[in-house]
Formats: sequence, C-alpha cells, structure tokens
Amino acid sequence: MTEALKTTEPAAVAEPGAMAEAGEAAAAAGPGAALWVDPGNGAAGDMLLAALLDAGASLAAVQQGVARLAVEPVALELESVRRHGLRATRLIVTAPDSGTHRDLAAVTAIIARAALPPAVHTFAVSAFNTLARAEARVHGVPLADIHFHEVGALDAVVDLVGCALALADLGLLDAPTRVVGPVAVGSGTVRTGHGPMPVPVPAVLEILAGAGAPIAAHPAAMELCTPSGAALLATIATGWGPPPALVPHSVGVGAGTKDPPGHPNILRVLVGTSAGRDADGTPWLGEPLHRVDTTIDDVDPRVWPDLLEQLRAVGAADAWCTPVLMRKGRPGQLLSVLTAPAQLDLVCRLVFTYTGTLGVRVSTVQRRRLRRDQIALPYGDAAVRVKRGYLGDRLVSVQPEYDDALAVAQRADVPVARVLDEVRAEARGAGPPAQAGPLSEATTA
Repeated sequence: MTEALKTTEPAAVAEPGAMAEAGEAAAAAGPGAALWVDPGNGAAGDMLLAALLDAGASLAAVQQGVARLAVEPVALELESVRRHGLRATRLIVTAPDSGTHRDLAAVTAIIARAALPPAVHTFAVSAFNTLARAEARVHGVPLADIHFHEVGALDAVVDLVGCALALADLGLLDAPTRVVGPVAVGSGTVRTGHGPMPVPVPAVLEILAGAGAPIAAHPAAMELCTPSGAALLATIATGWGPPPALVPHSVGVGAGTKDPPGHPNILRVLVGTSAGRDADGTPWLGEPLHRVDTTIDDVDPRVWPDLLEQLRAVGAADAWCTPVLMRKGRPGQLLSVLTAPAQLDLVCRLVFTYTGTLGVRVSTVQRRRLRRDQIALPYGDAAVRVKRGYLGDRLVSVQPEYDDALAVAQRADVPVARVLDEVRAEARGAGPPAQAGPLSEATTA
C-alpha cells in the first residue's frame, strides 16, 4: 500500500475550497456527531487520513498541526483518483529521506512539544502506544527498549497525528459513536525491515486481537491492513460492526497508492449525527468500560499527580485517588482508573510499573454520559471555550473553561465570576460550533 504506482486514469488536484465547504456541512452535526469507518478493502494510515479529508476535514488545519511537529519538513497534498471506476482522494506525503530511527519515547516527546490540543495529543499518543505495544510483543522486547524504523518513520507520525487533527476538525474526537466495520487484512507475504513476513503481519494481528476487532475475508493476496492502519482503527473504535443509526452528512473515500486489478483499493468513512437518543431510547449515551482499582500505602505522594495525568494521556477515561484506611490503621490511597477495553492492558502495565502494587482488581462498569459539544466565545480580544451537555435534544449543562475565563478576566481587569456568568449566558443561546481548525480547540472536548 505504500509503494508508488501510477494510475492509468487522469488525476486532478482536489480543491481545498470544496473540502472546507464539506467540512462545514459535517460540523453542522453539533452534539452527537457519529462516525462509521469501512475498512472492508483494508486500512492504512494515509488512506484513513485521505478519507477524513475527503469527508470534510480541513487540509489547512492538518497541515498547520503537522507543521508544529519538530521533525523533518513534510508536505501534504490531495489528489483526486479513480479506483475501479470510483472517485477517491489520495494523500501524497512528500518528506526527505531520513536516517533517524525514533523510538516511542522520542515520538511521544515530539507530540508533547508540539502543543497540540489535549484531545489531539491524547489520541495520537494512544495510537502510538497501541502500535508500539504490539511491535514489542511480537518482537519479544520490552516496550522501553524497542528501536525500530516503523514507529519512528515520518509517514507514521504524519498518519497518526494527521488523523487525530482531522478527527478533531470534524468534531469526532469526543464522539461516543465511532463504529468500525470488519477489517480486511489480506494474505500472502510482504517485505519489511525485518525481512519477509506473512500477511497479515504479526503486529496487525496483535493490535486487532487486542481490540476485539472482527476480521473480514478478502480474496486479495496482498497486504491490505498496515500496522499504523490497525492502530488507528483500534484507537478510533468505540464499537465494531455495521453502520450505526445516524443521519449522514458527508462521505469520504480515501485511496491507497496501489491500484490492484482485483478490488477497489479504498477506505470509506461516513460522518453524521447520532439519533437524539441511545439505541435503547434513553436520552444519554451508554458505553461499557473497565474499572481498575488497587489500594496502596507506600507511594511517595508527589508521584500521584504525574501518574494520574499519564494514565489520562494514554487514553483512560478518568483516573483518581481516594484516601482510605488500610490494615493496622495505616493511611493509604485507593487508585481507580476507568478505561475502554482497548487501553486496559496498557493501564494495568502503567499501574504495576509506577506504583509497585502486586495486584489490581478489574471490573466491568456501565457509564452513562451526555452528548456534548464545545464552542469558543469571544470575550474582548480573547476567547473562552465552553463545554455544553445535552440530555437528548435539551441543553442541560454549560461549563466555561475556568482557565480561559481567568485569563480574560485578568486581561480585562474584571472579576472572573462575572466572566463566567456572562459567557455561560451567551453559550446558552449560541448555536452549534462553527467549523474551526483544531488548533483553536473549538471542536474538541
């Protein structure tokens, strides 16, 4: 999928203006945005990013975010192509040859220094962790010791971070309905930096098995799903299967580089709005999570803030500590973490590594949460982000970001309580968020 191959049909450069207009339509979904990904002909990072851009994500927003990464200069272009008579968008990534083999720590440090929106940072780091954990398992080395080209390659950095930026631009990073269909993986053999490997390559199987992803049969004797594509699908998916109940707003079709004779080398995405209620008719969203608990009485208390932040950074839905009284009257802490199944193993590994506990308790819980969006409201010469929660179609929660409110209050020399009250009142009457680049954080939550 990553080898260059010319198409025999005429190609034209996609119009950025058309992409922006499609993005505005997709963003109009507001709260309850939903996504369906169709990898029935395979998945690679560049195909998924191209599909998201074709569905309306802003190419300029992705370019701006990628430009923040402290890596070699990278150029992104879109090209309109045909695959078996179907129109699709192909992403062309132009990057210099690099001899740098970055490990996971180096890649996550690059992402952290880029000062991307928190939700974009969390998604990208989680996807890289998923990829690196799989590679570490199949090669039989500790996670901290892996040094290999695949994780550090510029195309993988662009694909994973670019997809996070595109999802944020479409308002999908916080969408509770992100369903991925059965994944076609292919068969045969492929050449890698470690020599010939069977298809699907071991890392792909490791990732998909860990995520509980269904695999689809496919006649193609070639690599259809790459490790970066599998890592992105596993990070995106809140569920697996056919399209969920939604009102579609835009369709994106991303093309792979190869144009094999036996099938259309494309990946499709469907962006829309969920119904006002969950599948069982309730006005909130339900999702299964795992809760990891352990009680500890011998950890330096200065460790807790960093550990809680690290757990959230790798994709935990929440993490907290509760004071408890342990045996013989010793004071201790109950560490609790909520996580999706895809991040359960990583969360357990972090807890064991950084607390020294000898055991954790894992239980399944059902979380109910409101659909929500986030808007940015101007105040003076700055802006305040506001999260809004909806019970069905009714707005019931309006929460301005306190740090934003405090900053504008200090600049305007007014009480922060006044800013909070004024912004909250304005947010109640505001419509859905306007399309904005992910660096404004206007569509992330």
